[in-house]
Amino acid sequence: MNQKMRAVVAVAMTSVSMLLTGCVSTQAESDKQASIKVAPVSTDYKLEITLAKLNEILASVELTPEQRARFHYDRGVIYDRVGLRILGRIDFHQALKLQPTLADAYNFLGIYYTQESEFESAYEAFDAVLELSPDYDYAFLNRGIALYYGERIELAVNDMSDFYMRDPSDGYRALWLYLAESEVDELAAKAELAKHKANLPANAWATTLVDYYLGNTTKEQVFSLAKEGLKHPEEYAERLCEAYFYMAKVAQKNGENAQAANYFRLALATNIYDFVEHRYARLELARTNELLQQPSVN
Repeated sequence: MNQKMRAVVAVAMTSVSMLLTGCVSTQAESDKQASIKVAPVSTDYKLEITLAKLNEILASVELTPEQRARFHYDRGVIYDRVGLRILGRIDFHQALKLQPTLADAYNFLGIYYTQESEFESAYEAFDAVLELSPDYDYAFLNRGIALYYGERIELAVNDMSDFYMRDPSDGYRALWLYLAESEVDELAAKAELAKHKANLPANAWATTLVDYYLGNTTKEQVFSLAKEGLKHPEEYAERLCEAYFYMAKVAQKNGENAQAANYFRLALATNIYDFVEHRYARLELARTNELLQQPSVN
């Protein structure tokens, strides 16, 4: 997702600097084997330095409960950013023990519960976010995703609709609303997506992904456009992570589960841990692998 959607928490960290660097390369795209090669993004040394400083502060500095809660939360965000989810979860729990009104921490825990298919706990976490902060934009997305994977589709559509209506110019919101609505009526969902495209900026990367879903853009064109207008070193890897995920979902719909599994693996290989597409690629891959292991019916 774009920088606005990064980490799906919509909060700016005040005490840590979040930077990643990396490089990505591709080979020719193959419809049959999805043979794109990705060099995973590596962690910036600045994150490691910040993490060391937070460890030192938490171990040796006298802090108020509110300050300690915030530092645990900030360290949890860094752990999450580099893929250390269990350590992040421990810090978010600790932050909530010290400051039970920290909506951001509940939001992260809800995401983790969803990734682990603990859906009832996820719903409770996101409900807590919205009780504490009714205008917490991304709680609607995250709860909608939990409901989507928890197969409570009508409720998922409601949350995705609320999320979309808060910013109809965001292509990612249109895509997630489509994914939920397509589980109810695929033709109607695609017609709605075509209407929603009129609200999107013509040259935005997310619009390219919407065009792919509408059949206006080929895979080759998507991968070519992913290289254009890059603003920072890791943006190409971010775009590939997104492209792989959304292409996998299309392949899934078409019954091309082997190709979908390959694309989900490629999304994971980018190491863009805090993108929503990376977060749920592993859950999607596990479900797709289960389908591939089922005996075929002749």
